[in-house]
Amino acid sequence: MTRNFTRVGVIGLGTMGAGIVEVFARSGIDVVAVDVDEAGVEHGRQVLAGSTGRALARGKLTQEEHDALHERVRYTTDLGDLAGCQLVVEAVPEHLDLKKELLGRVDQVVSADAVLATNTSSLPVTEIAVATSNPKRVVGMHFFNPAPVQQFVEVIRTVITADDVFEDVKALAERLGKKPVVVGDKAGFIANALLFGYLNHAVGMYESRYATREDLDAAMRYGCGYPMGPLALLDLIGLDTAYEILDTMYRQGRNRLHAPSPIIKQMVSAGLLGRKSGRGFYTYAEPGSPQVVPDAQTPTGGTPPGVELRRVSSVGVVGSGTMATGIIEVFATAGYAVTFVARSDEKVAGVVTALGRSTARQLEKGRMTAEAADALLGRVAGVTGREALADVDLVVEAIAEDLAVKQELFRDLDRICRPGTILATTTSSLPIIDCAKVTSRPQDVIGMHFFNPAQVMKLVEVVHTVTTAPDVTATVQDLCGRIGKVAVTCGDRSGFIVNALLFPYLNDAVRMLEGNYASADDIDTAMRTGCGLPMGPFELLDVVGLDVSLAIERELYTEFREPGYAPAPLLEHLVTAGYLGRKTGRGFRTHG
Repeated sequence: MTRNFTRVGVIGLGTMGAGIVEVFARSGIDVVAVDVDEAGVEHGRQVLAGSTGRALARGKLTQEEHDALHERVRYTTDLGDLAGCQLVVEAVPEHLDLKKELLGRVDQVVSADAVLATNTSSLPVTEIAVATSNPKRVVGMHFFNPAPVQQFVEVIRTVITADDVFEDVKALAERLGKKPVVVGDKAGFIANALLFGYLNHAVGMYESRYATREDLDAAMRYGCGYPMGPLALLDLIGLDTAYEILDTMYRQGRNRLHAPSPIIKQMVSAGLLGRKSGRGFYTYAEPGSPQVVPDAQTPTGGTPPGVELRRVSSVGVVGSGTMATGIIEVFATAGYAVTFVARSDEKVAGVVTALGRSTARQLEKGRMTAEAADALLGRVAGVTGREALADVDLVVEAIAEDLAVKQELFRDLDRICRPGTILATTTSSLPIIDCAKVTSRPQDVIGMHFFNPAQVMKLVEVVHTVTTAPDVTATVQDLCGRIGKVAVTCGDRSGFIVNALLFPYLNDAVRMLEGNYASADDIDTAMRTGCGLPMGPFELLDVVGLDVSLAIERELYTEFREPGYAPAPLLEHLVTAGYLGRKTGRGFRTHG
């Protein structure tokens, strides 16, 4: 018979602990809230009051519900007051010795059939459990921050956790309105094991000055739809917490990708812990404030001193596929005359038809007037010969992702285009310098990586090579703003920013599935509901295409020679079998 938890204890009343108190009290459960001293108790009381006050003001709680919730909570500094609790959850700082000592003391206070739970996000639950007299009753119950909002809870079952304890805690999580996912006792569990490898990689990019903090964060927000960029998220989590999690995962798994980037330890030693200290990767108005204020690293904006922008009034686009059509529409919408080159008259007609359908949809939705639609289409001219690009100011190629094909095009553009024309490639993975080197003007070649669909996605990665002229980079950055895009700038390295951060994370998810640690559904749930991502990794892989994903991962592995980037064998096998995702009806899932 499942336990009916009516009274629980929560130890540690920081932001997370106070949130857990609120979760239990909202569900009608009496809570004994414990902290080490009166200051800690008062902090927890204020956090709970602030959270429930906001819910009351927004109409998510009635006054009666608000008052009843607070009446269920009893605050104390005495562990002895936990004696009558059927479940005790510890939410103290991520230090193994502290958690072991604490649960060892609680073990002496509560009844023999009470359940003990740790909210650790990365420490070994088994090690914490064996510090008690009955490790069978110890389980991990990892809530996500903010606990009252986040639906996801990881229930961590050790090799010695009793079946009834595990089942009762899982049932309780469901009673609390959460989506529990059951996992084994492995550092980082699901969400942190995948999330922190990605965050650590982003720190490495920042530390090596590959991209600015603003560009790294904007790339993942606008390119992947993430709610926060990686460095802003680390500031929210706390760099000290992040270091402890990464260090724990590295020591347990010896995965070099989890070895904390040196700058994290340096910042922690300097007291730059993120929002809570008022300074981390960004500077904040005051400790605890979410408001970012300018500092020495804040971009000043504008054209760099001594650089004069090139004139861009006419644009050429080579290609007729989905991406090329989207880029044509983006430039034409922004008022630029666009000449596009397709391989045949039928392809030209196809692009014109697609543009007509797109403007018609916008007319129906009231997003465009008939005059604006006619003007947009009037700015577009389709041809089958490249010679028509002789006088344009910028050419953007959006053809097949094949280096030999692109090089042939760039040789021809070098012959055709007037001096000073900027030659841009939309490649997402090929080395841009390999396109630049076949021309007599490598200083004019740059990457302009749009995201699909180009009409909708706000991000453009502006990728400069070692030969790209400063005025070319500045001109393309400025142009992105003029066409309504967010430009992020980086060097010519495989994957640029977005793919270099995204695909190792996706590969890690495949390895986790391959190792039978968790199901694809549970992993997707963890990353969607626990981390707020728009799609889980397996949903995204099936959308992108497993063949495309494999090709990108191979490029990354070839470039960096990092063992952790080597494509997971399971991904290789699915591609070999022809299971490529949605486009073939089967990938990690079967699609109707």
